[in-house]
Amino acid sequence: MSRVKKYFGTDGIRGRVGEYPVTPDFFLKLGWATGRVFAKTPGSTVLIGKDTRISGYMFESALEAGLTSAGVDIKLLGPMPTPGVAHLTSTFQAQAGIVISASHNSYEDNGIKFFSAQGAKLSDDIEFAIEDALDSELQTVSSDKIGKASRITDASGRYIEFCKGTIQSGIRFNGLKIVLDCANGATYHIAPGVFEELGAEVIVIANTPDGLNINKECGSTQPQQLVNKVLECQADLGIAFDGDGDRLQMVDNKGEVLDGDELLYIIAMHKLGANPNDQGVVGTLMSNLGLEIALNDMKIPFRRTPVGDRYVMQELKTRQWYLGGESSGHVICLDKTTTGDGIISALQVLAAMQEMGKNLYDLKSTMEKFPQTMINVRLENPKALNGNKAIQSAVADAESTLGKEGRVLLRPSGTEPMVRVMVEGSDEALVRKLATELSQVVSRELA
Repeated sequence: MSRVKKYFGTDGIRGRVGEYPVTPDFFLKLGWATGRVFAKTPGSTVLIGKDTRISGYMFESALEAGLTSAGVDIKLLGPMPTPGVAHLTSTFQAQAGIVISASHNSYEDNGIKFFSAQGAKLSDDIEFAIEDALDSELQTVSSDKIGKASRITDASGRYIEFCKGTIQSGIRFNGLKIVLDCANGATYHIAPGVFEELGAEVIVIANTPDGLNINKECGSTQPQQLVNKVLECQADLGIAFDGDGDRLQMVDNKGEVLDGDELLYIIAMHKLGANPNDQGVVGTLMSNLGLEIALNDMKIPFRRTPVGDRYVMQELKTRQWYLGGESSGHVICLDKTTTGDGIISALQVLAAMQEMGKNLYDLKSTMEKFPQTMINVRLENPKALNGNKAIQSAVADAESTLGKEGRVLLRPSGTEPMVRVMVEGSDEALVRKLATELSQVVSRELA
């Protein structure tokens, strides 16, 4: 389980995670530490959901044992999209929700995410309190105070109804043929029900999870299978989720893939195009320049943050806006839910199609997406990028060549020993050329 540690360190508790071996023993201790923090509130309950990877059963049992040994009751949701756990945590008025998932990663990885009672990220104070408890010796409460575990049998139905309620009453998808790619992940038993109950004809692929096939040649990171199925079935569109259901990509009737930038644009055009009303959109440094220009043309403010949904969320809350997202397909609609949600984001796009009377291809075509090339350069010390004069000079030259119709971004990866070299501009051949040249400079200077 060595790779679990890497993913856990990315999206789990921040800080001192690297000091602990992430094994079932660690999840037991983590469950106990979490329970110790929340047991201070009488009658505390914690919800646990997971995606479909095989190690989820093992980690779920370990967390269950740890939490109950600290005197906290738990409710098990079984396979459930990450945003579904966030919603149900709030619905059941639990003190916290836990998701066992490695999102879009393959089955060998696993990790953990926490949600507060409000269905949002845990506060830093609580996270640090859990970390502090990890340093304590595990001591089980007395037998009469051990927590109880129960299963919420109607969790799927509750979440399906919530998703359906995020679009205006009366909107139906009758006459639409939709292909759903569930990535053999947590949406496999949720997404089909949502779209079928709203009237669509639904064809489902990658909906037979076996614990090992999550995200395997399917889902939002590998949508070619979906493209083929949309064209084969002459469907109106396709929707691909990732393993835990918080991201999506869509495919139009011509088989062209729409990423998060294009989907965010369609939602913003529908909701804000006629009347921004002091609202704007938050993207990241990787958001396509075409999105920024298209929003500017509609007089919709646009702000960029560092890459990562937590930064997008922070900026949205600071500005009191509700729309944001990343190119990866993590789209946030805070007017509908508390976190990024693939199913709910797809519903907002379909609602835009129905109310504006246009198909997906026509809607996305009103935004001109700029060619973008990204090259990953593997380095032992990506942080050495900062302050290198030769690299800075090469970047300045590339930016001068591109002028106002392009961007250059060099960014150390947050999870791997590499630098991501991104060049974007109106001339695709020039973009590829400059990206290649810059990556060679980075490799030569920092090798």
